[in-house]
Amino acid sequence: MKRPELTNLSTKACRLLRPTVLAGLLAGALVLGGGLAWAQAGFQTGGSVIGDEVMYSIGGGSAVSMGRAAGMRSIGVGVGWNSNLICGDMSIQTTLRNQLNGVTNGFQQIMSNVIQSATSAVASLPALIIQRADPGLYNLLTNGVLQARLDFDRSKLTCRAMAEKMADTAGGQLGWSQMAEGMALRDAVSSTDAVSAIEQAETRRGNDGVPWVGGSNAGGAGQSAIRVVGDVTRAGYNLVNGRSVTDTSSIAAASCASLSCQTWTSPQQATEWATRVLGEQVQRTCDACTKTETVPGVGLTPLIQEEYEAKLEALQELVSGTRNTTFENLRAAGSTSLPITRGVIEALRDEPDQDLLARRLASEVALASVLEKALLLQRTLLTGKKEPNDAATQLAVVTVNHESDTLDQEISNLKTELELRRELAY
Repeated sequence: MKRPELTNLSTKACRLLRPTVLAGLLAGALVLGGGLAWAQAGFQTGGSVIGDEVMYSIGGGSAVSMGRAAGMRSIGVGVGWNSNLICGDMSIQTTLRNQLNGVTNGFQQIMSNVIQSATSAVASLPALIIQRADPGLYNLLTNGVLQARLDFDRSKLTCRAMAEKMADTAGGQLGWSQMAEGMALRDAVSSTDAVSAIEQAETRRGNDGVPWVGGSNAGGAGQSAIRVVGDVTRAGYNLVNGRSVTDTSSIAAASCASLSCQTWTSPQQATEWATRVLGEQVQRTCDACTKTETVPGVGLTPLIQEEYEAKLEALQELVSGTRNTTFENLRAAGSTSLPITRGVIEALRDEPDQDLLARRLASEVALASVLEKALLLQRTLLTGKKEPNDAATQLAVVTVNHESDTLDQEISNLKTELELRRELAY
């Protein structure tokens, strides 16, 4: 007996299934029609009636690979990176004492024999008495002091040059600390005393922090830490919704006029989503604290898995009738770009393979939902990057650009996997 053509799908079923973007659901209905035709022709069928051809045509069981991820923990930098190159710790008193006593090379190397004999005189006589009693010795010691001062200044300049080079090369924590010291010097020069200003800035070190999102200082002693991803995401979320960049309150549904507040009802939700995907870099500039902490991100795949489970549960409840097909319930089962209609639910109810097709549909919806949030997060980061204090901090701009590129790579990886599955299927 020849196999009949698969042409007996009802017009009503085609009309119900046509609006959905899931081609596999339509293919499943076609196979169901073919299976009924074979049964009417005398063929016996058992088990699942969906064909292998349909399974391949819809790309398998899920849109992309999914899996869970363990909770990420904060990791602090090692001891080697946890201390700044603090040139202010250099002491002119120690330098002078060591120079005159021969602990370090310098004046002692030039006039070693003379200074060795003068050490006891320096310890017992004031400078004025030495000048009157032995002008030659006094001049010699004065030259030693000047030599020590020159060596000290040269060493300090070398230290500062090395610190700047390290900040340029390593960036990150060293760059933030250098910026904090620069801000301390800027505030100290108001005294107009150059020496006092330098000493004051070196004493403060990075404990005063740096200007950060919202205008207040962060990262210093007793201040909130600099959380680049979280703070910039919060700023972008609030700017998009026309609020203060530091606002942490939720937005009521009646007041929501943007896609961001429809997706995340509060800046905290947006921040948590961003830091979970991208991770976080926590920077501090204070002297006695951990300078840098990082929290790795999990990427988009675990979030697709979680979204898939939620969408599948909502779909199964709609198909089984546990939930009514109201607008809210349908919206919970779908996404903005891939909505679930009442017709799709009715078509699934008529399918013997409704569980298999529902799982595939849930994976498509989950992928669409997570990608929508990822693209929205990218726009949020770009907006937050324009906050004046953030835009003025090159270190923050570079970090945000890097995180945005990372997110773009995550999206590209999912796109590549989806296209590869389709190519293999066809």
